[in-house]
Amino acid sequence: MHLYISPRIEQLIDLAIDEDEIGFDVTSQAFFAGEWGKAELVAKQDFVLAGAPVVRAVFARVDAAIEVAFARDDAAAFQKGEVVATLQGPTVSLLRGERIALNFMQRMSGVATLTASFVAALGDSATRVVDTRKTLPGWRALDKYSVLCGGGANHRYNLASGVMIKDNHIAAAGSVAEAVKRVRLQAPHSVRVEVEIDEVERVSEALEAGAEIIMLDNMSREQMVEAVAIIRRHPRGAHVVIEGSGNMTRERLNDLGDVGLDIISVGALTHSASAVDVSMKLRESSGSKG
Repeated sequence: MHLYISPRIEQLIDLAIDEDEIGFDVTSQAFFAGEWGKAELVAKQDFVLAGAPVVRAVFARVDAAIEVAFARDDAAAFQKGEVVATLQGPTVSLLRGERIALNFMQRMSGVATLTASFVAALGDSATRVVDTRKTLPGWRALDKYSVLCGGGANHRYNLASGVMIKDNHIAAAGSVAEAVKRVRLQAPHSVRVEVEIDEVERVSEALEAGAEIIMLDNMSREQMVEAVAIIRRHPRGAHVVIEGSGNMTRERLNDLGDVGLDIISVGALTHSASAVDVSMKLRESSGSKG
């Protein structure tokens, strides 16, 4: 699992550092000026790690002298009480970067942990859990990376990375066929066309129109079973990606693994994840590096 620290992510880190006014940490300066410290990041709950590269980038930005070593890489599971990472460097710098680094890692790990629980709810099903664009503004790369760490997969990254015809587009066009026809005239040949359907009766329309992905939105299990059967019986059906979406809770996923869906998209992975509980404990601080 690899996260590229792009200029956009660096901007987020710089914004967070500027926001926290780390150069004016009078408290830490009063107690630890000139000292060298060692610290640990400790899990206060079970969780799946995401964000180790960001933590390293934060502390590197705060003070290049800080060394960070994680016990395991992103996507690894940690149990309550485990040491997630060890750090050493100027004590004041460790404390300056503490909250910023934890803010990033705790949210990212929260997304990864929630994703892992949704993936587990499907058991050994071949159906994949995917995210949506319901991400924290500015955080999309981090949110979607965190979903990968939790064992999920990514849906389209932005509006330019895929065509998704929704109810408003169909209403404006007058029919599914006309909506697909319009986007085909403008969309690059490499972009697949997805159509959102909320009634089983419209599945055949989407198939005949040439949709490559069909989203079954807010359907019951029974409706999904019927829709999947219609799609798979169609001459093109084996090549159509079937997506389930709408009010997808972990409890529902327990009952959807055998329906035949290729993917289930879950907005909650990124819009409702709770930050995990991790704290930094200063274990040693003295007047010298040795």
